[in-house]
Amino acid sequence: MTEDILKKIKQLPPLPESAMQIEAVYQDPDSSFNDMVKILETDPLLTADILKAANSPLYGFSREINAISQAVGLFGMGTVRGFALASIVKKSFTLDLSPYGITNDMFSALSKKQHGLMTSWCLKKENRLLGILSPAAFLVEIGKVLIAQQIIAEGKEEDFTKALAELQDVEEAERFIVNVDTPEVSATIFKQWKFESGLVDVLGNCTHPEDAQTDDDKRAAAILNVVRVAVPTNGVITDESIIKAKELITKYELDMESFEIAIEKAK
Repeated sequence: MTEDILKKIKQLPPLPESAMQIEAVYQDPDSSFNDMVKILETDPLLTADILKAANSPLYGFSREINAISQAVGLFGMGTVRGFALASIVKKSFTLDLSPYGITNDMFSALSKKQHGLMTSWCLKKENRLLGILSPAAFLVEIGKVLIAQQIIAEGKEEDFTKALAELQDVEEAERFIVNVDTPEVSATIFKQWKFESGLVDVLGNCTHPEDAQTDDDKRAAAILNVVRVAVPTNGVITDESIIKAKELITKYELDMESFEIAIEKAK
C-alpha cells in the first residue's frame, strides 16, 4: 500500500450512524428479521434505494417488491445488508473513474451487474455466505475510486491508459502505475471502517482465494473472483469472459449449473 493512498483512506469520513446501526443488528446473533426491518425503515431515502435495487430485473422477481420487510424476506438479512451498505458507502465518495475509461453510471451499473450475477448464482446453494458476499460484490470495486484519484493527482492518466492496453489486465496495470490494486485498496478501506475480518479477508484475497484465512472465506473469495472475471470493468459480459469464469469455477470446484443459469439472466 502506497503512503499517498493510505493517507487518502485514513482521511475518509466515518460511515453515518445508519450504517453502524445496520452493522450492529447484523452482527448481533440475537437480532431478528424484524430488528433489521425496523432499522432500515427509519431512513426513508435508504429504504427507497434498497427497494430500487431489489426491484432490478437482474434478480428476476416477477412481482414488485414494495416493502423492506418483503425485501428482507426474499433476499435475507445478509443480501439486504449489501444493498444498504452499497447505497451508504457510495455516497461517501466523490466519483471520477475517467482513468478507467468508464463513467459514474457505468461504474454503478458494473457493481449492480456483479452483485446481480452473484446473487442469482448463490442465493439458493451458497446462502450462508451471502452476509459477506453481498457487500463484497457490491463494493469490491470501490478501491478504484481512490486509485483513480491518485492517477489523476500524479498526472499519469496517459500512462495508465497505455498500461491497460498493453497488459490487458486492470489489476496488473494498477500495480504497474501506482503499486497497488483494487482489491487491496477496497480491503483496506473496510478495515479502516472496522468491518468484520471476514469481509476484509474476502475483498483482499479475491484474486488469490487460496490465501484467504478460512475455508468459508476461501470459497467466498473464489466466488467473487469468478464474478469479477465474468463481469469485467466495462460491465460487458462476453463469450471470452464467460469461458474464463467457467475455467475458474472448475478450478475452485464451484457450482457450474447454477452459474450457467445465472449468467444467462445477467447477459
